[in-house]
Amino acid sequence: MPYIKIEVLRDGVTREQKQLLIKGVTELVTSVLNKDPHLTHVVIDEIEDDNWGYAGEQVSALKEQGFSTDKK
Repeated sequence: MPYIKIEVLRDGVTREQKQLLIKGVTELVTSVLNKDPHLTHVVIDEIEDDNWGYAGEQVSALKEQGFSTDKK
């Protein structure tokens, strides 16, 4: 029974994007590991900016300094 945990910043990830992640990861595990999709569990955990660190700083503080988590 595969269990896949995806952690993302709580940064406006939509319900539709989450569904695409769940579907895509399940299909990948089914294809690569030959696992039953009905036994595959995917959990998406959204982390607050204050609880995520990068380069020794909280992401919330980095965003205040102009740091972006969006793809450019």
